Amino acid sequence: MLRLNVIIASTRPGRVGPSVARWFHEFAVKQGLFDTHLVDLADFDLPVYDEPNHPRLGKYEHAHTRRWSESVAAADAFVFVTPEYNYGPTPALLNALNYVYSEWGYKPCSFVSYGGVSGGLRAVQMTKLTMSALRLVPIVEAVTIPMVNQHLKDGVFEPNKLHIESAEALLVELKRWAEALKPLRG
Repeated sequence: MLRLNVIIASTRPGRVGPSVARWFHEFAVKQGLFDTHLVDLADFDLPVYDEPNHPRLGKYEHAHTRRWSESVAAADAFVFVTPEYNYGPTPALLNALNYVYSEWGYKPCSFVSYGGVSGGLRAVQMTKLTMSALRLVPIVEAVTIPMVNQHLKDGVFEPNKLHIESAEALLVELKRWAEALKPLRG
């Protein structure tokens, strides 16, 4: 079975990401299309990039980089659960993307984005630019959650019908792409 990493892309205290990610992770597990794993960037404690060698070489000197590399390499597809920071992606997400290179290649990804009125869409669009340089393949299907705080009850994310339908479509299409790209990952 193909492995999906659902990555919580915010690491700040008081973040909303874990509650949104737990909902999506549980939803993906129930759908049964992937071997789904919840991955929290905060658990890797990645400092601002501190490897002396270019990531393309894969010569990692730090334990945190090796752990991150193993997590990324193990996955066949990714869903990034991300907010928007000042019209762009979280610094933690950009840093994590840049930490490794070949581990991302020829794998599809999508987003569950959240925030205020834009639902994180501007961050998603900016992040896709970096992803294409890493040979990640962002798909169109996504879950967008504007006004996320209206969907939180006692710290638990409560999806509406559109969120659920979007998540279903995302997972089906992500699986198609993960299967199609598998031969390229060799």
